[in-house]
Amino acid sequence: MYNRRQFFNTIGRPATAAVAATTFIPERLPALIELLSAYGGSPEDIASDEDFWVKVQQSFTVDRTLVNLNNGGVSPAPAIVQDAMKRHLDYSNEAPVYTMWQILEPQREGVRQRLARAFACDPEEIALTRNASEGLQISQLGFDLQKGDEVLTTTQDYGRMVNTFKQRERREGIVLKQFQIPTPSEDPDEIVRLFEENITESTKLILMCHIINLTGQILPVKKVVHMARAKGIPVIVDGAHSFAHFQFTHADLDCDYFATSLHKWLLAPIGTGMLYVRRDKIGDLWPLQAAAEAQEDNIRKFEEIGTHPAANYLAISEALTFHQGIGAERKEARLRYLTRYWADRLLQNDRIRLNTSLNPEFSCAIGNVEVEGIDSSKIGAHLWKKHRIIVTPIKHAEFEGMRITPNVYTTLEELDRFCDAMEDVVKHGVPEA
Repeated sequence: MYNRRQFFNTIGRPATAAVAATTFIPERLPALIELLSAYGGSPEDIASDEDFWVKVQQSFTVDRTLVNLNNGGVSPAPAIVQDAMKRHLDYSNEAPVYTMWQILEPQREGVRQRLARAFACDPEEIALTRNASEGLQISQLGFDLQKGDEVLTTTQDYGRMVNTFKQRERREGIVLKQFQIPTPSEDPDEIVRLFEENITESTKLILMCHIINLTGQILPVKKVVHMARAKGIPVIVDGAHSFAHFQFTHADLDCDYFATSLHKWLLAPIGTGMLYVRRDKIGDLWPLQAAAEAQEDNIRKFEEIGTHPAANYLAISEALTFHQGIGAERKEARLRYLTRYWADRLLQNDRIRLNTSLNPEFSCAIGNVEVEGIDSSKIGAHLWKKHRIIVTPIKHAEFEGMRITPNVYTTLEELDRFCDAMEDVVKHGVPEA
């Protein structure tokens, strides 16, 4: 086990002058992993052990003059991931037609295999994409639908995915049907019932979130999938915010189609994602961009996007190693701890409302909070202008609030700054612009 002095001696030089000298460089990753693995105790014990998490925090190159609580949009990658991507990119540019296409591109298969191990599925069911939206649109646009066919989803699904179906409405005459769900919800059977009640004879496809981006609500995917499968209706699962956020594998969902972004909770390079399609469903799903007929049953047909960088995808491996080095259970426990840290404090005020359940079955690191009587957009602008705190104001027809998404590099002092600023807003309001 390292003592404090030995730990700081393992911290490497910066890759560039802009990177603080207290960040890890790739060759120091084994030392970090060894350091973290030396900690004993349950995930719940580790969740509040700041000595453990300071070591994780120092692996990032983030700007500590501000507080970034919008990691749900896109999260910064640790230094080891950034440096791996830079190395691959530098090598690519030596002679791309050889170094990138012939040397680096085949190494994508190792990334595919590692992602499949993490999701507990066949590597031949994993496609590497640029983000969740691309993976979901492959699925949404890949089904043959006829005029009058209905697609079912909730009113809280992601806007881009809703617009994908709305475009099919305008272009092909399909029908998008949306229904409301409670905010928050702690009754999985009610969610299943609402999906089932809204199915008609015309329903041909269902889109549902694993975890809703607006509120952090975790939905009962497996129950909905089984209900719909019994009726012959496929379900596309939007897992943009779930993979590497909290623990699950494919068996916990048992879905046929699942897409996620890897630059959120896995901390992989920006512009990386993953699409899962059950092997016997690949042949019947059209790719977003044309692929050869010979690829009909090949998961790689969904990766046919023309010339693309190899560096982004290969650096996913470093993100996986970093994630596994922390430990999925410990990471999940920490994320829940951070959410409870700020939520429990703010909920002591009667004017604070949480649009997210704090039951661990139904949420993790995404929380939606509002101050009754004050416009959330104005609060968000005020937090940034005065306190340099980044949050995500949400204005929805059924609720409003600010989405708060810390990550493993977030410090308790940063959450204290957020809570101090919010309590000041409750007490004094938001100054007029």
